[in-house]
Amino acid sequence: MSHIIRAVRAEDWPKVKELRLAALADPVAHLAFLQTTEQALAKSDTVWQDQAATAAEGRVTRQFIAEAPDGRWLGTVSVLVEPSGVQGAFGTVREYARTHVVGVFVRPEARGTGLAEELFRAALDWSWALPEPRIEQVRLYVHQDNTRAEALYAKVGFKRTGESAPVPGDGTRRELELAVPRS
Repeated sequence: MSHIIRAVRAEDWPKVKELRLAALADPVAHLAFLQTTEQALAKSDTVWQDQAATAAEGRVTRQFIAEAPDGRWLGTVSVLVEPSGVQGAFGTVREYARTHVVGVFVRPEARGTGLAEELFRAALDWSWALPEPRIEQVRLYVHQDNTRAEALYAKVGFKRTGESAPVPGDGTRRELELAVPRS
């Protein structure tokens, strides 16, 4: 499968929106995302434009996509910067800077091709290359029942940290933290 991995540009916002809606329509979206299709559709175009512009700047977040030769987006991963001493997702605070991987999605027809691994390589390379703050760990959360995703994350080097948090809106299920430390 021929494709390129690149960072999102500000003018890509319609494709950012389209791919997010495709991700939210996936059969396991309820395990993978903390947003519903209805919530995504309720966002104005201005919100989508701002999101793409912020990701394009690459200071506090960066979104990578896999683009087919015909311009169709096949997958995505986003990375959020969490400076030291700042409360991150799920309320945790660390004494070191890290990045947080979110929004992982690969279209069904591109799964199993190595595309997800390439997206993760871009996310990890970007994280380690940040001059400020110096990233000491890249982490993500995975729903305890999302074994397919956890297997992918393990394949690219993520390991369980022992930390977890309740799934928002469902205190009976857990989001497991997985991480890759700086080597």
